[in-house]
Amino acid sequence: MKVIKCANSKDVCKDCRLSEADLDDVVSVLKAGELVVYPTDTLYGIGADPFNEGSVKKVFLAKDRPFDMPLSIAVSNEKMMESVTVLNDNARKLIRSFLPGALTIMLTRKPTIPDILTSGQNQVGIRIPDHPLAMRIIDRFGPVTCTSANLHSHKDPIDSKIPIKDLKDRVSICIDCGKTPKAEPSTIVDVSDGTVEIIRKGAISQEEIEDVLRR
Repeated sequence: MKVIKCANSKDVCKDCRLSEADLDDVVSVLKAGELVVYPTDTLYGIGADPFNEGSVKKVFLAKDRPFDMPLSIAVSNEKMMESVTVLNDNARKLIRSFLPGALTIMLTRKPTIPDILTSGQNQVGIRIPDHPLAMRIIDRFGPVTCTSANLHSHKDPIDSKIPIKDLKDRVSICIDCGKTPKAEPSTIVDVSDGTVEIIRKGAISQEEIEDVLRR
């Protein structure tokens, strides 16, 4: 594993100072079907090409994650989200109120998303992380997988120490940007059929979500 230390690694990143050369390396690794560890606003994540079944399989194997537990995707804007999922009114309300931010929205996937990523389910979790480096990678490469960068059921990766220890050479690059701003998982909410179901509690409360959807 190659570790790239961000210039802002001692502080919470307000803007991204990763060099263009390092960013080129990250994008090249993703294009080659390999894995990278990158920071989000919540936890460090494992990034891979979500449209490449071989790359997605590597994510499951790197984490020792059961194949019946779906992965999520990170995008950088609503248009990119709509290119891979079916949006509805409630989804748009949540996107425009909380994203970029610590919310993963379960939506009906489009056929371009392979079955292996969703464990054969018709829904996929998708989010826009509020982190300048994550957004920069996605703007350059496109959608990437977004699952915590640790072995399955291990401690949440709020800094690069956990992925470096857990994943070792199962990933090609780890970008060290210090501790993540929120240090807790995103909230997961399913609005795929228009109704609302909280799947996992996280940084955004159920009350905040329900308040937005009542407007």
